[in-house]
Amino acid sequence: MAREQWKSQFGFLLAAVGSAVGLGNIWRFSYLAYEHGGGAFLIPYIVALITAGIPLLILEYAVGHERVGSAPLAYAKINKHWEWLGWWAVVFVMFGIELYYSVIIAWCINFFLLSFNLGWGDDPDRFFFKEFLQLSSDPLDIGSIRTPIVLALTVVWFLVWAIAYRGVQRGIEIANKILMPTLLVLTLILVLWSVNLEGAALGLKTYVTPDFSKLGEPKVWIDAYSQIFFTLSLGFGIMIAYASYLPDKANITGAAVLTAVINSCYSLLAGCAVFAVLGFMATTEGKPISEVVSQSIGLAFVAYPKAISLMPGGNIFGAVFFLCLTVAGLSSAISIFEAFVSAMSDKFGFQRKRMVTIISIIGFLGSIIFTTQAGLLWLDIVDHFITHYGLIVVGILECFVVGWLFKIPILRNHVNRVSSLQLGIWWDLLIKFFVPATLLIICFGDLIKEFQVPYGDYSWRSLFVIGVDWLLITIIAGVILALWPWRTSNHQSNGRSDA
Repeated sequence: MAREQWKSQFGFLLAAVGSAVGLGNIWRFSYLAYEHGGGAFLIPYIVALITAGIPLLILEYAVGHERVGSAPLAYAKINKHWEWLGWWAVVFVMFGIELYYSVIIAWCINFFLLSFNLGWGDDPDRFFFKEFLQLSSDPLDIGSIRTPIVLALTVVWFLVWAIAYRGVQRGIEIANKILMPTLLVLTLILVLWSVNLEGAALGLKTYVTPDFSKLGEPKVWIDAYSQIFFTLSLGFGIMIAYASYLPDKANITGAAVLTAVINSCYSLLAGCAVFAVLGFMATTEGKPISEVVSQSIGLAFVAYPKAISLMPGGNIFGAVFFLCLTVAGLSSAISIFEAFVSAMSDKFGFQRKRMVTIISIIGFLGSIIFTTQAGLLWLDIVDHFITHYGLIVVGILECFVVGWLFKIPILRNHVNRVSSLQLGIWWDLLIKFFVPATLLIICFGDLIKEFQVPYGDYSWRSLFVIGVDWLLITIIAGVILALWPWRTSNHQSNGRSDA
């Protein structure tokens, strides 16, 4: 069975950008910039982008393109003993990140509908946690399923299924050609509207004013590297799968640089809208920015609804904002889904449409745990363990497998043969030494904090039952899939350099 390909390099680029640009670009980057010295944070951020983000993105594009396969197949072609690494990545991303990410998108759909009549009322904090989520006090007190969230979740999974069902060219590529321009237009509307609000200048000043004293703090640099790693979807297996659909002649380095730069520029642009609104909110309520800014979930579903309720035409602004979040989330959810579908297709040769349908049903059912009253607590724990340990460990081992077990000059020569920007020996050194060392520092830093104070003040029992066990189960699943006999002959073929 012939491998599907992108219709154009532009289609591939939009899909890769669609995977990279997600909810974290809108709320996590902005908060990190605020916390770590405003404009000064751009220095470690750009350094991290150049020394780790782009080199690792080139690595994943190169592996997928040169070995012609999804993550498990590509690693199997490099060294058959490391196929499990590719499976572990796509399993915990699909049956971890995808499950709770789809629920966050469902929240965005709910809040999009609530925006039209400002349905969160006068107290968005109470509404979100007490009425909308009806949040439990303990992760192990699961409670009941929240019907509005399940209904929106059904819509999310239907859209993911419908797009993936049509394949790479007619589904994913066309969808991203619609979703990405739509996201840009929505974001520009938010920015232009936000910067004209009263007090917007205060928020923007807070956002960009550099505090260079922060650059002496190790945490600032660690967070910059962490943000780059997560925001580019590195370690997900997505970029390997997407690059495998490229034709023989493909500008690997050019695509990697463009993906990274577009993703970062979008983060900066979205941050302008976020902080302009926070400046408006601070001015209107007579509070300092520090009292209205919040991180992650609180920014999107508490702080922003408060601001939306205060501004003229807020209901329309709110609808645009939550539609923007929905589009950003959906493009990323599609890419995660495709990484797993590609892996299953490569190894077992399943008929795509039937496989997409079955995986969608399993994914929807798995997501339901995150729609319960304990859903946010489960989401927090699972996200912490997968992103802080699963993805980081995959990144370290990825560098080891490619840098040390594979003849990395073969990969570099392949990239240079098809790309406009040429790689030198410096790229080999970054992959073999610098990037894994940086990721190890991040991982050990997290472990030290973990043993000092249990994450999120959760009980050790909750952390082990939900977080640690989730990782262990996905590792076991990855190993089982790697040991399962191949139903196709894909693993017997060589890479493009050996052909």
